[in-house]
Amino acid sequence: MLEANLGSRLLGTHRWPLRLAVESDASALEDVVTVSVRELQAPYYSAEQIAAALGPVFGVDRQLIRDGTYFLAERDGVIVGCGGWSKRSSRFGGDSARDSEDALLDPRKDAARIRAFFVHPSFARQGIGHSIMVACESAIAEAGFDAVEIVATLAGEPLYASFNYAVVRRYDIELKGGLSLPAVEMAKKIVRMK
Repeated sequence: MLEANLGSRLLGTHRWPLRLAVESDASALEDVVTVSVRELQAPYYSAEQIAAALGPVFGVDRQLIRDGTYFLAERDGVIVGCGGWSKRSSRFGGDSARDSEDALLDPRKDAARIRAFFVHPSFARQGIGHSIMVACESAIAEAGFDAVEIVATLAGEPLYASFNYAVVRRYDIELKGGLSLPAVEMAKKIVRMK
């Protein structure tokens, strides 16, 4: 499978070279998530919504790291962006509220998930998200999935739309304190080379 082969080399075919995240990256990834959300999501969500969503909605999911499906981009050894895909049932969120591993999806009938894209604000709009999407879609197709689903933030919707993901529905994710976070469910069929 493609995700197993990527761990030993950089993905040099994209604008940004990528590598698979490892457990020791988790702390640095949390830092990127926090700064990314606080700045890049601010035009779309209130400070209260962001504070309530950090952790349960916006956070590192170590299950993606263990599964070998979470990519990161670096500049001079510092993580500046991350994102991945999942072959498990969770649609979004960090692993802080999860007690056990999610069930595996069946590629013959389930859609893979695009998950947890975050870019450091200093590197926004420089192709990191695009590079990670290309890597994710390639790995998803290699894993045998024919469809992909995303729960996108309002800030992330344009990136996914540029990859021809269609809006399925708009809804609110319930947060603590009576708050909610508007989100966009998006989907796409994957064309695999025979």
